[in-house]
Amino acid sequence: MIDISPSVMQFLLAFIVAAPLLGAVAALLPAPPGLKGKSPEQAVLRHGVTMTGVILAAAIALTLGFDHDTPARFQATTDISWIQALNVRIHLGVDGISLPLLLMTALLFFLCALYSYYKLPEGPSPKAFVALLLVLEAGTLATFAVLDLLLFFLAFEMVLIPMYFLIARWGGAQRQAAAWKFILFTLLGSVVMLLGLLLIGLNSGTFDMVTLASDNGRELTHTTQLLAVLAIGLGLAVKTPMWPLHSWLPDAHTAAPTVGSVLLAGVLLKMGTYGFVRILLPITPGGMRTFAPYLGAFAAVGIVYGSLACLALARNGNKGDLKRLIAYSSVGHMGFVLLGIATMTPTGVNGALFANIAHGLITGLLFFLVGALKDRYGTADLDTLAGATGAALYGRAPRLGAFLAFAAVASLGLPGLAGFWGEMLALFGAFDPAEGLSRPAFLTYMVIGGLGTLLTAGYLLIVVRRVCMGDPKAKSAAPAVLPDIQHYEFAAWTPLVALTVLAGLWPAVLLGLTDPAVQKLLAGGNS
Repeated sequence: MIDISPSVMQFLLAFIVAAPLLGAVAALLPAPPGLKGKSPEQAVLRHGVTMTGVILAAAIALTLGFDHDTPARFQATTDISWIQALNVRIHLGVDGISLPLLLMTALLFFLCALYSYYKLPEGPSPKAFVALLLVLEAGTLATFAVLDLLLFFLAFEMVLIPMYFLIARWGGAQRQAAAWKFILFTLLGSVVMLLGLLLIGLNSGTFDMVTLASDNGRELTHTTQLLAVLAIGLGLAVKTPMWPLHSWLPDAHTAAPTVGSVLLAGVLLKMGTYGFVRILLPITPGGMRTFAPYLGAFAAVGIVYGSLACLALARNGNKGDLKRLIAYSSVGHMGFVLLGIATMTPTGVNGALFANIAHGLITGLLFFLVGALKDRYGTADLDTLAGATGAALYGRAPRLGAFLAFAAVASLGLPGLAGFWGEMLALFGAFDPAEGLSRPAFLTYMVIGGLGTLLTAGYLLIVVRRVCMGDPKAKSAAPAVLPDIQHYEFAAWTPLVALTVLAGLWPAVLLGLTDPAVQKLLAGGNS
């Protein structure tokens, strides 16, 4: 790593959080004469690529300057008084838990902006599209960087409006209904979450997450912790989404444009699970210990439910939508994340954080690929794409077929790829949960989770067989010439493939960051 002064690190993190908002305002202004080019639309899309690229570069510089010898310590911190009457502060900082999420978020937004430059979804003004994308990026990056409960809530809510409009204005069929369902579910969950955050802040006298984590719930009565976990956990569970609060997700993914689905799966779902780790585990440990068995039960049911729903969609004749199938697969994969958190052990929580990153990379890639298939065929219907009269990607577009097969085997948790480690560590955590938790219950959850991995392999291999195999020379409804991967698609997808392989072969890169921070977090702020 490189030696960067604390003041520069502080500036980098503040820039990463603030720059997307400034970029969003600039996107709505007329382009300077020298930058208009031949097409004003291309100029604003180029602005989106430039801004997200600069933010990614700043995130990489922050990562290089991060002291990897002390990942449990918050670095690049800013702490300024904001609302004195409520003791609310503009408190920013990153540690080994938030840094990987910050970096992945910046990467996915850059790749989505790059992809949209060449393949803008049909809809209103490109200016509005780029501005909404940057506001969405500001909210997600701020969620992983702020260290004040009320600022966390504001950042958490900032993403709702831009995602609503991306679905409602640039989405496909049924986009209005899907967008309303998304906003209603998440807003209702957020109202309850705000009550829980206020309950903690007003009872403890501070909203500062670092102070509250160090106190480890000692200033909060057990009843207060129970109410806070119930309220905050409900809001976070909707965003995760946890079964049975997941029903908004398949509709939102099916209707969203390609980049909307990538960001929804790759970034927005992580905000919910991050809140469980950053807020509930260290600040309300007593309440979490009471609710952990129930959280584990919901997680285990979600794992099997998501897999069974995918198997049903994958069956021949069921008219299953491939985007909807991958959305249901997210319910199962995020179930492993919640199960790891519910164990309240370093092994389980590290597994949850690893699975978060793996899911963001792999499912983001899957949604990119399904979007490309839908662009070529005009549909994501599995029955249309399957068999001799369908895609037969290995014969018609072999590179596209290879990418889809790679993403599928990564998603099913093949050893050597990123999807394996997080799920395995979550199951290991369930094998030996934290003291005070029912081991027989968690052993049951572990067995159910293991069954879920088999079901996951089943439906993903069915998808690969139906979409990639077949007779490329058979009479088909597909275009006579099916374009294989284009240069912009290759540029947007290759980093996700490379990182999936890197995290799978060298998990210590990520675990070396998260483990010391998790150990300190679970110990109540004491290393």
